[in-house]
Amino acid sequence: MKKVIMSLVSLSLFAGLAVGCTSDQEKAAKSKESKDSSEEVTSGASANGYTDISELKDNYDIVIVGAGGAGMTAALQAKEAGMNPVILEKMPVAGGNTIKSSSGMNASETKFQKEEGITDSNDKFFEETLKGGKGTNDQELLRFFVDHSADAIDWLDTKGIELSNLTITGGMSEKRTHRPADGSAIGGYLVDGLVRNVKEESIPLFVNADVTELTEKDDQVNGVKVKLEDGKTKEIKADAVIVTTGGFGANKEMLEEYDPKLKDYVTTNQEGTTGDGIKMIEKLGGATVDMKEIQIHPTVQQDKSFLIGEVVRGEGAILASQEGTRFVNEMDTRDKVSAAITALPEKSAYLVFDQGVRERATAIDFYDEQGFVVEGNTIEELAKKIDMPEAALKETVEQWNKDVQAKADAQFGRETGMDNDLSTGPYYAIKIAPGIHHTMGGVKINTKTEVLKEDGTAIKGLYAAGEVTGGLHGANRIGGNAVADIIIFGRQAGTEAATFASEQK
Repeated sequence: MKKVIMSLVSLSLFAGLAVGCTSDQEKAAKSKESKDSSEEVTSGASANGYTDISELKDNYDIVIVGAGGAGMTAALQAKEAGMNPVILEKMPVAGGNTIKSSSGMNASETKFQKEEGITDSNDKFFEETLKGGKGTNDQELLRFFVDHSADAIDWLDTKGIELSNLTITGGMSEKRTHRPADGSAIGGYLVDGLVRNVKEESIPLFVNADVTELTEKDDQVNGVKVKLEDGKTKEIKADAVIVTTGGFGANKEMLEEYDPKLKDYVTTNQEGTTGDGIKMIEKLGGATVDMKEIQIHPTVQQDKSFLIGEVVRGEGAILASQEGTRFVNEMDTRDKVSAAITALPEKSAYLVFDQGVRERATAIDFYDEQGFVVEGNTIEELAKKIDMPEAALKETVEQWNKDVQAKADAQFGRETGMDNDLSTGPYYAIKIAPGIHHTMGGVKINTKTEVLKEDGTAIKGLYAAGEVTGGLHGANRIGGNAVADIIIFGRQAGTEAATFASEQK
């Protein structure tokens, strides 16, 4: 009997998780990493208990390349469809960039919204995402995305992954960002839940299995070549292949090729996010789209390249310059907020918030553990600690509190994340600046997740989902849409690949 993956810790361990969280999964990853913290592996699941490499077969119904959220979701969906899938992961642990997800998963018209009396619509979700992407989104993909978002929340619920706590992210007008019930970061919780389900379904998951080539026969993808930990290469045949290898946010050469000005930016991506899947698909003639659209996230702690989740602003934090003043609508889209920070003389700013925000955004506890959070009993004490004019910061917070009470941001027109003022001490600050976060570009797919050539025809037997693909987000991704992307299109890839594979029997 196959011994797949690991025995998992209680989900309660994920309270307070944040990007780069300290779950058992990540601790296992870090035991294999370099001592240099800048090279930390912050991927997901435990390095112990994966399927032993001796059990790797020569043939599977479906080979899934990459064990992040999209890959594990695709595997579970394919298994539901009666297939025999396998997951191959090049890193020593599962989880990919999914483990680093912080804010949550966007979805509209969900049961959890209805329970809270939130009136939302797929059309509104569509229009706001299209606006956020500057109108350049692939609208067919976007329409499928919003229309299947509530189903994805329900599907996760059936897997014991409940995302019932709602918040809001930049560019959205409604609370449609779903996260774990305790308000913690979604990444570790989601990865843990998916890994648990993969184990329960006896789906083999091999780590240190680096797929280096997609193979073809008679103009149809028929398998992969995988380099194993012992250095040997093995060819595996399959009726269909799903590529879920993520983007290229940790590949400095690719980043500079598509946007040279990003040369000196830190990246929030885990080190395995190097564009391998994109390159392999390009070799087969697969088309790419939006490769120059690389998202900078505005709130990244620079020393350790940790993303400070949008939920902190969504729960009421403001951004203050070194002069102690606000300078932007904190809940605007990520590109606009990043540009405003970069325009400051210091090219950095501070997230400023109170105890109320901290209690509502429990991921802050982890940021504090990492040494990112500065605390003051009063606004003046906080300002002094971060070398900010005390009177200026006090005036800024007092004005903000008046705006919250009036439900109108007199300075920058902020309309969301204003349910609570900043009046409950102690007060806190986290120094941030922009960092590379997400690559919107990738391989071109259709709503069946079939990989397309330049002429628009599909590469038979080849599917892709998640950040390896492009088009959905357009020129700017809305916070919370990446997790929705991997679940919605991960499910679709599993379903469509299973249908194709069954037709080959």
